[in-house]
Amino acid sequence: MSKDEKSKKNKISTAIGLDIGGTGIKGGIVDLKKGKLVGDRYRIDTPKPSTPEAVAEVVAQIVTELGSREGAPDADAPVGITFPAIIHEGVALSAANVDKSWIDTDVDTLFTDALNRPVQVMNDADAAGLAEVRYGAGEGVEGTVLVITLGTGIGSALIHDGILVPNLELGHLEVDGHDAESRASASAREREDLAWEDYAVRLQRYFSHVEFLFSPKLFVVGGGISKRSEDFLPRLDLRTPIKPAALKNNAGIVGGALQAAIHFGLRK
Repeated sequence: MSKDEKSKKNKISTAIGLDIGGTGIKGGIVDLKKGKLVGDRYRIDTPKPSTPEAVAEVVAQIVTELGSREGAPDADAPVGITFPAIIHEGVALSAANVDKSWIDTDVDTLFTDALNRPVQVMNDADAAGLAEVRYGAGEGVEGTVLVITLGTGIGSALIHDGILVPNLELGHLEVDGHDAESRASASAREREDLAWEDYAVRLQRYFSHVEFLFSPKLFVVGGGISKRSEDFLPRLDLRTPIKPAALKNNAGIVGGALQAAIHFGLRK
């Protein structure tokens, strides 16, 4: 390794992160010291159908736009991308809210080729969890932190002493004979037009079950519904402290960028 390469190690200060969802793909430049976006997010609707080739084209458009901004990371700097699927060694093993042709796709290679630069792909809930523990509601908490995102489904991330344990699918636990996310996700509340007190009853059953299984030090609740946390969190009776997410809708972008920097040895 040359002196220039050594001097670059662990000194990257910004990185590009993208968060791919079923309705939109958004990205931003992330200040890795503060865990905040530099400038505005850039968003493009998720193409329909959301095939790998179509999504890769949109990803390239977003990275090109972000890379053209003043103060953008170097053109060869890694990009972190979150994806709504189980990601194992860069390959999608599921496809939530995107085209089923993603299953068994080497997502890492697809985006690396599309961008012609290093890419790190991870599950979207894992990215949000990592961001919340490093910069948000779970910052400084030792032991196990569980970040639960309530949205179309239920996403989950487990971080122990700052180390991510990837690809937990706690939204698919069985609670009262049902897949948990079919009863306790934000979309389930909207679909059934549940009052907050009725929704809280379902969340109580879910979080009590997860608490029993993992005995975490902290729960962090994310997803868009976390903006209404005062309507349901105070109604829950748990031994474990539970907080709303701090980074809101930017958590995936921030966590993806951070993980890319860590994976390629450019950030600790």
